[in-house]
Amino acid sequence: MPGDACDLHIALLAEMDHSIQTLTPARVAMIERSVVQELLEARPQIARAMWSTQLVDEGTLRAWIVSMGRRSSVARVAHLMCELYVRARNIGLVHGNELEFPMTQIVLADALGMTPVHINRVLRKLREQGVMELKEKSLLLLDPVKLAEIAGFDENYLHRRLRRAA
Repeated sequence: MPGDACDLHIALLAEMDHSIQTLTPARVAMIERSVVQELLEARPQIARAMWSTQLVDEGTLRAWIVSMGRRSSVARVAHLMCELYVRARNIGLVHGNELEFPMTQIVLADALGMTPVHINRVLRKLREQGVMELKEKSLLLLDPVKLAEIAGFDENYLHRRLRRAA
């Protein structure tokens, strides 16, 4: 999502154990470790903000682990859509109940541990239930409350309830 920080503490490792890729064109800023260290020492509020961001990332990771292990495929897809909706809403990227959605079914399947055929069936089921619809490059939540119920979604792990877009 625009504005997200990626791997805030990666500089502590000798080398990365994973890769990072964007789905759309993006501007990326890389900041030298020494510059970040000086900034954190000189500005305690920035250090607190970075720690807070890290805690949210860890909460998201825990939510994903639970989702992968405990939720049905329909609930997993619904949960991801709810999470993306809340995150997009809080940075002003939701228009009505619609947001840009650049993920293909293959990318969705990979992210959720499913086959592309299975993800297609799940998306059809959610569309038939009248809760969401993937259109070309966008996600439309037709019934966000029902989608959240299907997902068992509680946005608390995102710690963003008070951050509403203006």
